Amino acid sequence: MDFAYIVAGLAVGFIVGLTGIGGGSLMTPILLWFGINPATAVGTDLLYAAITKGGGVLVHQRAGNVDSRIVRWLSAGSVPAALLTLAGLHIWRPDTGTMNELIRHALGIALILTALAILFKARLLKWTRGDQAALKAHPSGGLRDWNTLATGVLLGVLVTLTSIGAGAIGTVALFLLYPLIPTARLVGTEIAHAVPLTLVAGLGHAGLGHIDWHLLLNLLAGSLPGIWLGSHMAGKVPDGALRPALASMLMLVGAKLVW
Repeated sequence: MDFAYIVAGLAVGFIVGLTGIGGGSLMTPILLWFGINPATAVGTDLLYAAITKGGGVLVHQRAGNVDSRIVRWLSAGSVPAALLTLAGLHIWRPDTGTMNELIRHALGIALILTALAILFKARLLKWTRGDQAALKAHPSGGLRDWNTLATGVLLGVLVTLTSIGAGAIGTVALFLLYPLIPTARLVGTEIAHAVPLTLVAGLGHAGLGHIDWHLLLNLLAGSLPGIWLGSHMAGKVPDGALRPALASMLMLVGAKLVW
């Protein structure tokens, strides 16, 4: 089974490097398919995401693709929300069946939202960037900062419960809030925000006993070379074919988990 986990890590890492789609939306359903307990799958995937995306932050930071101001506003909402969600789970201490059912339904909803974000990303971009002059007349600040904070709160709760949302959903939200910022900079900014969020949430799940450390090491053994390979092949696979296929798969898995 160790070899299967390494192959799963390799496949997910390759797809993340190729498309930029968050690993949680792919890895967590795969772990459930392997028969891993839902709570353990989410907790392990959170630390897996924090470690793998940590390397991506260094690359984006060197390229100047991280907006530290946006990261601060997102984190001001997401990290406290993650801590409060974890505190609620610690206080509530639901039995295993209830916990798994909660995570299973939250995971299904997150997968459906992720699939919609992937499918309609191009259309949303076109819509938000349609009136460049009007946007330039109202620069970032004020209400937009508070909307960024609110986005962080939603991501904090969603990611803590499901390990999904920081990638596809978070990036699309930033596209809507900051349509004039280059795509590469928004992607780098969301990756930089995802690292502290997934780290805090992952450590919180570790405190709840939801981490399989042996499984985590096997996933990383495959994902790190997979991300490197996928990143070097980015742009060589038709995006118009790959993203709808991934979105359809996530939609089906999410619907099955919810219903």
